Order: sequence, then structure tokens, then C-alpha cells
Amino acid sequence: MNRAATVLLTALAPVSWGTTYAVTTEFLPPDRPLFTSLVRALPAGLLLLALVRVLPRGAWWGRAAVLGVLNIGAFFPLLFLAAYRMPGGMAAVVGSAGPLFVIGFSALLLGQRPAARTLLTGVVAAFGVSLVVLRATSGLDAVGLSAAVASTASMSAGLVLAKRWGSPEGASPLALAGWQLTVGGLLVAPLALLVEGAPPTLDAAAVGGYLYLALAGTALAYWLWFRGIGRLSATQVTFLAPLSPLTAAVVGWAALGETLTVPQLAGMALAFGATVAGQLGPRRTGTVVTVPATPATSLPASSATPTAVGAARPEGPPETPGKVVARRGAAVEG
Repeated sequence: MNRAATVLLTALAPVSWGTTYAVTTEFLPPDRPLFTSLVRALPAGLLLLALVRVLPRGAWWGRAAVLGVLNIGAFFPLLFLAAYRMPGGMAAVVGSAGPLFVIGFSALLLGQRPAARTLLTGVVAAFGVSLVVLRATSGLDAVGLSAAVASTASMSAGLVLAKRWGSPEGASPLALAGWQLTVGGLLVAPLALLVEGAPPTLDAAAVGGYLYLALAGTALAYWLWFRGIGRLSATQVTFLAPLSPLTAAVVGWAALGETLTVPQLAGMALAFGATVAGQLGPRRTGTVVTVPATPATSLPASSATPTAVGAARPEGPPETPGKVVARRGAAVEG
């Protein structure tokens, strides 16, 4: 599959996440962020595990746990906490700074030096989203702001670590998504019970909303997201994230009767332009592609098959520790 098709399929993940606000406000019981996080993560993770029937082994037990905490278990509760305590769309603005977090973590963990164009594109994306979602407010909540920053940093660190570690031989993106969603769901489960108590009574609309979030907005979306991480650079993937608040704004206008002002439309154009620009990284020929060393026992021999991610092709400079496996032209940020 060519790169453009991979980008488009990966973009479906943040687009589906952008529908979460409308589904939550229109169909789900109010004030149940942790229960919603649990229902989104755990059933989806168990479903994917049942489909692939592959468990991590060796070092990947620890890696799957770390990624599950960063991408799901910590990210979901922090994101909902920020959304409940932050005014307007400030949480979305902080989230739109994800590309800048990824650039920093890529420099720290992957040794990739950011290009000035990439930094500028990240700033433009965040500014565009701010025009779309911000409203006049009286002040900021310190706890909410801290949670928003922490959620963005958590997801960004998880993305870069997933890129650094790649995937064990024989583990498809479905398996990687299943491992992380299950870990995250198991982490959120006791928090939901302790903080929110027993599950609420659900009507038909709520059941339909939760099914949509668990299947389309989580199982399918995270499979596409982790698939994209294996095939694109970390910065390319994260520059697709602004599509989530843009989708939320469009759905609010089309389905909920909300209005879009001229500044909002201008912000949408800026954020979308930055998203496109983030996919146009410079190409270099003869790039050394490296794969971090993976223990031979990461999976049972019976399940060792060529993976679609191919022990991922992690983006990184030649000095990244690992085994040199090929030289090819690739998009490299910085």
C-alpha cells in the first residue's frame, strides 16, 4: 500500500475520535467519564485479543504494559478530567500541541533533530485549532490545565516509544492495539468503581452509543492508529491529531446546529493545512533503517509470521542502536 493510502487510513482514527463529543452529549449518561473510558477500552481490547489470539512474551509484557498505560490507561482519565474542569475547548488546544511534544520526545528517544519547518507547522496547527475551539472564558483551572498537559504528554510519549520499539515478529497492529487497550481498560476499571460507583442504568440510545465508541471509535480506530505508527514517521502520525477537534467542530455544525464563525473557518483552514504539511516530510535516499533488537523469544515459534508492520520500520538516524537491516529512501523529519 502506498504512503498516501496509509496516511488516509490512519487519518480515520482521529476523525472517528472527533465524533466522541457529539455521541457522549447526545446518547450517553452524564458525568461518567471513567465508566465511558472503561467501556471504550476493555471490551475493545478483549475483542481484538480474541481475534488475534497472540499474547506478548518476554520483554514485550513490560513494553505492552508501558504503552497501554501511556496511550490508554493514563490518557483517557486525564483527558476526561481536563475536559470536565477546563473552560471551552482549552483541552483540545493543549491536545493540538501534541506534534510539539512528539518532536521533543523524538529528539530525546529517537535522536531525531527537528527541522525548523516541522516546528513551525506544529505551532500553526495549534494556533488553528485554538481559533476553532476557544471561547471567551474567565480563567483557567490549574488542575484541568495540568491534566490536559499530562494527557498530551502521555499520548505523545506512547507514540514515540511505540515507534522506538517497533513490534515483535508476528505481532500485527491488531495484536498491538489489543494488548494496549486491555492493559488500559484493566487500569481504569478499579478507578471507575472507586470514583463513580456502580455502573449506570443504560437505555437503548446509551447502549448504541457505547457500542459505537467501543467498536468504531476504539477497536477500529486504534488498530488504524497503531498500524500507521508502524508505517509512518512519528511526526507524520501526530500531525493527523488536529483532525479530531476539526471533526468535532464539523459534526457540531452539521448535526447539533452549532454555528461556525469566520475566525473558526480560518482556524480550520490553518489546522488542516498544517496537517497536510506535516505529511510532506523531506525525502532522503540511502537512509539507514534500523530495528531495535528484539528478543528471539518475544513470541512463540508457532505464531511467528511476517507482520504487516514488519518489526516496524522505525524512523531514526543511523546512530540509533539496533541492527541495520536495509537501506532505502524514506521520509525523515529533521
